[in-house]
Formats: sequence, C-alpha cells, structure tokens
Amino acid sequence: MEFHQLVVDAYAVQHPGGVLPQQVQSVGIHLMTLALFIEDGTDPALGTSLHREMAARPVFHYLQPPSSRGALTYAEVPLGSVWSAWGEHHSTVDAWLRESGLRR
Repeated sequence: MEFHQLVVDAYAVQHPGGVLPQQVQSVGIHLMTLALFIEDGTDPALGTSLHREMAARPVFHYLQPPSSRGALTYAEVPLGSVWSAWGEHHSTVDAWLRESGLRR
C-alpha cells in the first residue's frame, strides 16, 4: 500500500486537471503529501489519514502546472522528478503544510 500511495500522489500531480475546486484541492493535497514523503521522510502508509487532515484545513488556490511534470511512467515512480517539476510552488505547499499543522 505504501508504494501505491506514492504512485497515486505522483500520478495526481502529473495529471492535475483544471481549475475546479476539487481539482485544485487534489493537486494541493497530493503535492503536500509528496513534500512530506520526500522532504520530511513521512511514512507513505499514512497517506490516507494525512489527506483527510489536509482537506479539512488549508484554503487551496490554483497552481499553474509546470510545462514538464516529470517522467510519465508508473514503472519508474519518478517522485523526485515530479516533486522537482513543481519547484516554483514548493513555498506555497510548505505554507499549506504549516497551516494544516503537519509541518512546523
């Protein structure tokens, strides 16, 4: 299940959808989860419970997707590549994590 969570989060931000509130929230939550996994070493098995906490707190806004969102293959699970591709939004994701109480 840990691997599955990582694949889901990477896929979600590689295919961000549009500007509808649910799509905007999805991108925010999955980027926040990747930040916790990659930068903070959070256990991916906590993904579902983290998503519930995240959805309840920050007010998300649309993030312009990067032109390149990382390798598009599930076989490689390019977490670092996907996270790096969204680099211009890392500070926003950090603010959302702090607002949610998941990062200090």
